[in-house]
Amino acid sequence: MNRIEAKVTKIERCGGLTVLSFDLSGERAVMAGLELTLPVEEGSGVVLGVKATRVALAKEFSGNISIANSLKGVVEAVDTGELLCSVKLHVARSRIESILTAESARKMSLQPGDEVTVLIEASDLFIIEANE
Repeated sequence: MNRIEAKVTKIERCGGLTVLSFDLSGERAVMAGLELTLPVEEGSGVVLGVKATRVALAKEFSGNISIANSLKGVVEAVDTGELLCSVKLHVARSRIESILTAESARKMSLQPGDEVTVLIEASDLFIIEANE
């Protein structure tokens, strides 16, 4: 499970839906969730989680997309198996992993040191820990 350190910058609520904005050391991220149960407030620190299979990568990406979180990342390691590939990345102050198909990794020619765009849907982020 990926763990991303963040600071809550904005909280919006409507009915049971909560949309939170975060600062990840200069990068902006957004999370959308139903019935948020952890006590968080603007300015508090949190640890966000996202499954490695829900972290998409783009290389030489430009343009607008509907995915809420488009973060700058640097590839640290690439471990390609027969069918899947594990890509370790540095994003803001955190080290995260993306699991993608080996074919996708080969098409992108991913190498350590490559700059990539890390794409995460707002609904795929969740809060693991809320710090006071």
